[in-house]
This record gives sequence, C-alpha cells and structure tokens, in this order.
Amino acid sequence: MPDLKLNFACQGYAWMKPFLDGEVKLDGIELKTEGLFPAATFERLLKNKDFDVAEMGLTYYVGTLEHQPAPFVAMPVFPVRSFRLSCIYVSGKSAIRTPKDLIGKRFGEAFTHGHDAGIWARGILRDYYGVPFDSHSAYFVGGVGRPAAKWDWAPFDTTPARAKAQHIGPQKTLDGMLEAGEIDVLFSAIDPPALGSGAIRRLFDDVESHERDYFAKSHVFPIMHTVVIRTEYCKKNPEIALTLYRTFKELKERVLARERAQEYIPMTRMLPLYTEHQREMLKLMGPDYWPYGVEANRPTLDAFLGYHHDLGISKRRWKPEEIFLPETRVG
Repeated sequence: MPDLKLNFACQGYAWMKPFLDGEVKLDGIELKTEGLFPAATFERLLKNKDFDVAEMGLTYYVGTLEHQPAPFVAMPVFPVRSFRLSCIYVSGKSAIRTPKDLIGKRFGEAFTHGHDAGIWARGILRDYYGVPFDSHSAYFVGGVGRPAAKWDWAPFDTTPARAKAQHIGPQKTLDGMLEAGEIDVLFSAIDPPALGSGAIRRLFDDVESHERDYFAKSHVFPIMHTVVIRTEYCKKNPEIALTLYRTFKELKERVLARERAQEYIPMTRMLPLYTEHQREMLKLMGPDYWPYGVEANRPTLDAFLGYHHDLGISKRRWKPEEIFLPETRVG
C-alpha cells in the first residue's frame, strides 16, 4: 500500500497529462488527480486547500510567500509559458498604433490586476517600449468573453491601492467596453471573441516578429505557472518534492524529444509548415526551449519578480533562489 496519498490538479498539458491519466506510478505515493482549467485550480487551492500538489499562477504563488508560515512551496516546474505581446488588444477603430500611444489611456485587465499575462505584457512594454507602469488614466478589471464576478478568493490582494483598479461588475465584459470605446486597451490571456472580426485587433500587427525580437534581446521566455506542494507535506516528507520534480522533468524531456524527432519526420504532423517553424524556433531558442530548474530560468524569473514588486503586488523584491525548494533549484 502507498505510504502517502496526494491530491493533484492541473490542466491536461501534454507534459502533465501522464499524471492525470494515471500513467505515472510513484513509489510510496498514490496520486488522486483532477484535470481543471487553471483558474478553477487556483481558487480551490487557495480558498479550500483542496489539493496537495497543484498548478498555480506564479503571481499567486509569490503572493502566498508573504504569509508566514507560507502555505506552499514551489518546484521550478513550469506548465505554462508564452510570449505575451500577443495578449494586448485595442479597438479596431482605435487610432492607437504604437506602444507609446497607450500612455495616458484607459486600461483593462482580464479578471484581476496582476494576472501573469498582464504582468508580463506590461513589464515588456515598460522595459522595451517605454510605457511606464503608472501611465494609465484609469484601470478596470473584469470578465472577457463573458461577465465574471470579482476574484476575491485569494488570502491576499493582488491590487495595490496605487493601481486604483475598479472591477466592472458581473454584468459587463472588458471586451465589450473595448468595442464600445469605454476603455482603450485590454490585457488578456484569453482572446476576445470579436478578435478577427475587425472590431478588436492586437496592438502589434506582426506580433510574432516582435516576440522573436524580444527573446533575441532578453533571452527571456515568459513563465506563467509553476507547481506547488503544501508546505506541511514537504516538512514531513522532504523527499516528495525531489521525487515529483524528477518525474515532471523526465516527462517534459520526453515530450521535447518527441517534438525534436518530428523535425526529421515531417509527415507526422497535419499542420502545414510545422517543421519549418520548429527549425526556426530551435535556431532561436536552442534544443531545450522549455527548461525547468532555477539557473536555466534565472533571467526569466528575475524579470518576473522585478515586475511583481515594481507593480506593488509583492512588498519585497524576491530573488529566484528564494522561492523554490533548495533540492530542486539546479537542473
């Protein structure tokens, strides 16, 4: 019989799915798994502590560290990464054409101030395009695609007083406000439904070229989520995190190896031009373009933690090595 039973939740990413499907067997550990949309996992984890091991947004995890004793500790495992200049939207009728045109405008951010995609987009706009964090004239948060109630389930507030962010309530949507001219720009990890209709467009027309240029300059591949374990389990069973970390890493490397192999067998994919795009990414980012561990991700983690602090979400400026289990920091 397993010595320990753990509840685990994450979305069904290819590099996590073997856990959800029960393919992964760990000596002495029985995993009860749930595949959930990330926001659902975060709410249940932070509000009810429903899970022992789970995917968590990086901004929320860093927020929990300021509550001592910290309820969770993270492994440097990153289920979600994405370049985020693509998550900046303006009205199709807008005269906004360049990032600096955003200065002095009315901002909207999906669901909550300081969600991971918004932090990254605003940080890159500041550092590479000259748009300061305090450049908005008004700030709104709320649903995209459908109305959403206020996310008040975290035991801390991701909205500092100086941000003056207003929730739009459960009757309106930010994309509707963007179309109506009530806000000027929207930061959202979810595409607005009207994208592609002419009513809403991305700020950057050729967004992929901007994101490639950003990586070439910064060597940063933005991280959205990590994987956390309840601190009490790590204290009682310190070997758990290392066992899980090694398994997560092995699964990720298996997926990477399979993707790299497809470069040489192009007819294994139905997507046209997939292999050409893959070759371009390998040339730009190298063979391990989705690394785990602290040192391989130090520039990325350091950038995020700086943005998190400068936006006023965290009270102190954390260092990458401070926020992960020592046993899992390297490799």
